[in-house]
Amino acid sequence: MDRNESKRNAAEARQIILENIAEGGGAIAENARERFQCISIIGQIEGHYLLPEGQKATKYEQIIPMLVEIEESDEIEGVLIILNTMGGDVEAGLALAEMIASMTKPTVSLVLGGGHSIGVPLATAAKRSLIVPSATMTIHPVRVSGMVVGVPQSFRYMSEMQKRIVRFICSHSKARPEVVQELMMRPDQIATDCGSIIEGHEAVKYGIIDEVGGLDRALAILRRMVSDNHRKTPKNKNKNCSHSKK
Repeated sequence: MDRNESKRNAAEARQIILENIAEGGGAIAENARERFQCISIIGQIEGHYLLPEGQKATKYEQIIPMLVEIEESDEIEGVLIILNTMGGDVEAGLALAEMIASMTKPTVSLVLGGGHSIGVPLATAAKRSLIVPSATMTIHPVRVSGMVVGVPQSFRYMSEMQKRIVRFICSHSKARPEVVQELMMRPDQIATDCGSIIEGHEAVKYGIIDEVGGLDRALAILRRMVSDNHRKTPKNKNKNCSHSKK
């Protein structure tokens, strides 16, 4: 390979990275030892309806195929999910959370700023979750926008959706259902609503997040998980990765 071709390949690789960041909120983080995919879930999670212009959004139809591509890639060894989200479309957020939870690749989530509303199950979906001390998480009942038909079926739908969210959070964290329900229904913290706003150390105390830590700790855990995965399956590093949290 001549020098000009090498430069062209490097330029193309940089362009792909920039396109990943612009289009899907992701980037490849690599060095001589490892290759991780970083995915950022920021702003509001856009679902079935487009959000207004000028509003930062994570488009779930872009993240879902990215997750499939990561899962099938032989080069990407682990995934770091950065969360700073106000929440958004419940069904879209839960779909993303289920995709992340079902991946065999090592996954670590890191909550920066906020992981509110449907951002809570997204944070717990990774095999290991972290939150910085200054970050907050808002836990509240399911809300709907637009016209609501005042019939029992509408309220049953919201109740069942809320149960699914609680069940997901508790099955992917150490939190107990009664604790999450209590946090959701507290009337004394949010002025015009019920629910709870919890900080980093509280999220760990309630068992929702695994530990308090920043980027350095998240990368260290991801490296350890990848190393453990290599030792377990030296011939096929993408197979049989444990989903359980210790």
